[in-house]
Amino acid sequence: MTTQKINPRIAVIIAMILLAAFSRCIPHPANFSPLGAIALFGAAHFIKKWQAFLIPIATTWLCDLFINNVIYAKYYPTFTWLAEGFYWQYGSYLLITLIGLFILKKINTRKVFAGALASTAIFFLVSNLGCCVASTFYPQNFNGLITCYAAGIPFLTGTLLGDLFYSGILFGSFALLQKRFQILQPSYS
Repeated sequence: MTTQKINPRIAVIIAMILLAAFSRCIPHPANFSPLGAIALFGAAHFIKKWQAFLIPIATTWLCDLFINNVIYAKYYPTFTWLAEGFYWQYGSYLLITLIGLFILKKINTRKVFAGALASTAIFFLVSNLGCCVASTFYPQNFNGLITCYAAGIPFLTGTLLGDLFYSGILFGSFALLQKRFQILQPSYS
């Protein structure tokens, strides 16, 4: 009988992603979120690429379950498995992961910074497109789309600061841990 041991590297990466995701439960400025950084972090550090896509999305979903059904329960009349329009948000995180796979093949400060900027741009473009498409507030034409993007600009700073802050925390902390604990170095076997 073979026993499967838990890979300490994977366990630490997942724990860091979970901790970052649940930091959304702490009061924070609008759009100051770890989710773009989580997508980049997963793309950079999971050897199995399916994990890079699945684990950050699953973690985000678990956190959303808690937030929607505990913290914001008064706004949802029934148990909420997925918030309305979730596919735009989650789609942006999957796209951020995909971009992260290319940008972060070799991790360094400049590439993490570029990934965080790309993450902010992707989230802004995709989430506001979704807002416009799903809304009856904006006319369903080019002017409506531009108006929707303009309305999203005040939230862009929070997204950028969140992506930069959490990318710095996740990538920086893990780099320090890898230097301290050899077992956290990637094994490609």
